[in-house]
Amino acid sequence: MSDKARKYKINDCLLRLPVPQYREAVKIIPKILGVSLNTFHNYRNILFDDKQDIPYEKVIMFEKLFEMRTGELINKEVQCKPLKVLMGKELLTSRFTKRN
Repeated sequence: MSDKARKYKINDCLLRLPVPQYREAVKIIPKILGVSLNTFHNYRNILFDDKQDIPYEKVIMFEKLFEMRTGELINKEVQCKPLKVLMGKELLTSRFTKRN
């Protein structure tokens, strides 16, 4: 299975490390995150279409550990219109439907 099918870039970051550092990272990261080794491996293997997600605080920790900017850990761009825009559309729709 390729890392492109995964939701997060955890494996990409780990596989860039030399083997001794990789082994050490796999031991230390779960301790830093406060999760079991099994949970850590589950995080690494979450696929794009999985409903499962990593808790936000853990994502932030991963990004700091891998020296990434906020939002860089995820393998896809999350798109959403601003709330003001969405509320404006909803407001217009509700006003239009009330008049008819």
